[in-house]
Amino acid sequence: MPTPTTPCIEYPTYLAAIRRESARFGEALATCDPTARVPSCPDWDAADLLWHLTNVQRFWAGIVSSRPAPPTESPSDMPRPATYDAMLAAFAEHSAALVDALALADPDDAAWHWAPTQTVGTSYRRQAHEALIHRLDAEQAAGLVTPLDPELAADGVLEALDVMYGGDAPDWGRIEAGPHHVRVDLTDVGRSIWARPGLFFGTEPESGHTYDGPHVQVVADPGDAPAAVVAGTAADLDAWLWRRLDDSAVTVTGDPAAYAALHAAIDQPLD
Repeated sequence: MPTPTTPCIEYPTYLAAIRRESARFGEALATCDPTARVPSCPDWDAADLLWHLTNVQRFWAGIVSSRPAPPTESPSDMPRPATYDAMLAAFAEHSAALVDALALADPDDAAWHWAPTQTVGTSYRRQAHEALIHRLDAEQAAGLVTPLDPELAADGVLEALDVMYGGDAPDWGRIEAGPHHVRVDLTDVGRSIWARPGLFFGTEPESGHTYDGPHVQVVADPGDAPAAVVAGTAADLDAWLWRRLDDSAVTVTGDPAAYAALHAAIDQPLD
């Protein structure tokens, strides 16, 4: 039986999305001024954005191909080409390599990932959403924004809440659940996600880094009325959670304290 955190997309659909969204990313940047600023990432210009996704896709193609070994380098270890055209060519090469590596792997195969689920399937999902959001970045930089696929965006809302901003605690941490339940209504796909903001406390053993602060968990419908409701289309909610749209993209009703608790959990930068 599906749980509240079960992805709502099949793996072949994720793979098709990586191929489609990456192609659109490349098309948007091919005709964009390399020095154009990326509105949602003001420290980046179009060339920086292009090189970022090139390195991300190269890195994860390597992770999938060498599974289950952990990485031996960082995503930014590859030297940056001197020209924009060479960067576009490198992106096309490494994006195709990622698609090929995923297509040849079983999603259930063990593979390193920073997320709790250590499988190739995790990279299918994460890289589909990586390509989707950065495609939006590329289009915003080029001034040519096109709609996000509603079903992919809906899964992106779930992934953002359950993985990027929240999730269950690792064995070295603990979560103090807050008193509020917030329902997130995806108005165009007829779906709702229940979230419970709280606090996370823990120190990661390997790095020694302490993570104390706001957190959110995706939970089952508690059977009671939500303290607050955040509503919008799947695309607007996904872009909002990734800080690609501001709060005007969503409608908020209910207890301001409940919304504030959720907003505190998602108020952190994501590239």
